[in-house]
Amino acid sequence: MAVISRLALSSLGGLPIASRPLVQPGEVRPGIVHLGLGAFHRAHQAVYTESAVAASGGDWGIAGVAPRSREILDRLREQDRLYSVLTAGPSGDRARAVGILSGLAHAAGDPYGVVAAIADPGIRIVSLTVTEKAYRLPADLLPQLTGDAPPVSVPALLVRGILGRRGAPLTVLCCDNLQGNGPRVRALIARAMEAAGAELPDDVAFPSTMVDRIVPATSADHRRRAAAALGADDAVPVVAEPFSQWVIEDDFPGGRPDWAAAGAILTGDVTPWETLKLRALNAVHSALAYLGALAGRELIADALEMPGMTTVLQRFLADEVALTVTPPPGATVTGYGATVLTRFANRELGHRTLQVAMDGTQKLPHRLLGTIQDLRDRGGTPCWAGLFLAAWMRFARGYADSGTTIPLDDPSASRIRESLSAVPDTPNGVTSALFALTEVFPPSLAGDDVLRREVVRWYAELDRHGAEATTREAGR
Repeated sequence: MAVISRLALSSLGGLPIASRPLVQPGEVRPGIVHLGLGAFHRAHQAVYTESAVAASGGDWGIAGVAPRSREILDRLREQDRLYSVLTAGPSGDRARAVGILSGLAHAAGDPYGVVAAIADPGIRIVSLTVTEKAYRLPADLLPQLTGDAPPVSVPALLVRGILGRRGAPLTVLCCDNLQGNGPRVRALIARAMEAAGAELPDDVAFPSTMVDRIVPATSADHRRRAAAALGADDAVPVVAEPFSQWVIEDDFPGGRPDWAAAGAILTGDVTPWETLKLRALNAVHSALAYLGALAGRELIADALEMPGMTTVLQRFLADEVALTVTPPPGATVTGYGATVLTRFANRELGHRTLQVAMDGTQKLPHRLLGTIQDLRDRGGTPCWAGLFLAAWMRFARGYADSGTTIPLDDPSASRIRESLSAVPDTPNGVTSALFALTEVFPPSLAGDDVLRREVVRWYAELDRHGAEATTREAGR
């Protein structure tokens, strides 16, 4: 079987029609520099951009930048920047090659080349998928700004590139899952600009985005299936669910691709979509992860199959989330939630409960506690949210219902263990210790007697019967 490349596209009739790229590699000039060549970007923004160019034209090729690792970069070069997206769902596999990458660069190996690309007035958008850790000012930022050290951090690359543009408008588009990502990145770059003795130009925009598509790690089986569906070998395929959503604040002083033609939602305010996703999707994801892990269920799809689980989640969405969220036009909390449950039932994605359960102290304040606070402000009782919070607290003990050890992968793991070692292993003891975690619970919730009673009640049920029996009875 041939390796995916421009030669494979041109020889022997190329790929099957449904698998061919919508734009030919190298035919679209770059208008976007993207920092981060990971799977999510290649399955999400790159796909939207290629579809937009195919529909409406424009010089919007993507110059992809790998921040550190060269592995993906080198394999993409060997394949003439082509790769494939395997869409895996209940209706079977579909694969399509993507040809929108118009260039490749390595930030660690050629930082000045990346700065020059950002400074090029032909580049009108710099987009980012670089994970939350990259959105921090490094201790050695000043040498990177003055030229005494290579500009390898994301803030330094952006500042040096922006300073070199000399009045050409630019949009910095964060596509990472950060709440309020536009203002957050703007504040970061403004601080870095100040450190460089400069001001952030008025013609640089930082719109917010909300991105959504489940993109699990690519396995050897995925590579085999991608080759079978594509009709060519691909060393760097990405796998994704059929569902995809992109909501973008429409603020692009230098122009943008016609992403709306590709199905993206352009809006003046991303916040309603962001809140809906956090409270109706991410909260449900975490609930399935903690209850499923306690019950010994390996996959999120396995957890969803627990008796009573679907009913419990539907009641959470209808009775609690719907009371605290004003959905965007054309959407409802229960309708969105139904889509979420269908997506999570897709076993092809292989989402593991322990993977989703990671970093609970960082995730829960955004995913669950906002709903709880709004309910309490209205005088409501967080019944189902209390169950999910109790499940996290049981999970934090480090033992499944069977007694087997489960890992606690969390930035506050040592503090959690220290707190739990100082209290009795009882519902009151454990919940009191964890409610004292100030990085998780604000005083308004830590001292809320109604919330505490709900969490202690559910914790006692989980302690006595286990997650499987508890959800089965709760869902009756």
